[in-house]
Amino acid sequence: MLQIRPNCECCDKDLAPDSNEVMICTYECTFCVTCVNEILENVCPNCGGGFAPRPIRPKMARRKGLSINHQPPSTERVHTKYSIDELKEFSIKAKHIKPEDR
Repeated sequence: MLQIRPNCECCDKDLAPDSNEVMICTYECTFCVTCVNEILENVCPNCGGGFAPRPIRPKMARRKGLSINHQPPSTERVHTKYSIDELKEFSIKAKHIKPEDR
């Protein structure tokens, strides 16, 4: 189950659980769409994979016990260990790798 992390790992922007501006990789590294597009260039700095929009957990339980009220989002903030310059450098290098080789 996704943790639904509360912030962008790069700029620390608050990311509401129902935000459409959140991108995650397959390991659930969480970034805002602005950082993904403008700094990371759609390459996760942690795993090297790409990003997809984070799904929104329903507010209303359409199935018994399955909603944001039953599985609340994480409150633990996660931050990348890399500086903005390191992130940009990594993204530039990764851009030159064919997607099928990532």
